[in-house]
Amino acid sequence: MKNPNIAKVLKAYRKLNKYTVVDLAVKLDEHKLQVAPKTIYSWENGTTQPDADTLLILCKIYHIENILGTFGYTSPMDELFLSKEERNLVLQYRNHPEMQVAVKKLLEIESQ
Repeated sequence: MKNPNIAKVLKAYRKLNKYTVVDLAVKLDEHKLQVAPKTIYSWENGTTQPDADTLLILCKIYHIENILGTFGYTSPMDELFLSKEERNLVLQYRNHPEMQVAVKKLLEIESQ
């Protein structure tokens, strides 16, 4: 099943990064992917879609971190619950289990 957002996002991010289609083909070649400019055009007009591996490389080239959200796979409600700063705090909390007891104590959260 095609996601119509993919074509729009890929074109927008290519332009945002100031790449021509030829520039992008060169970047993809640097990642060991040989892609013709006409293939990139077909991705951007929605005729075809890149496979998952290629899409991940494109996200890396375009510096897209929130892949699911960028391509419309998460609910807009997800963004309402946590700000970027709050998401960062949660990730840091998870990455530092040695600090979790202290954080809970500071926030007066009972351990379960």
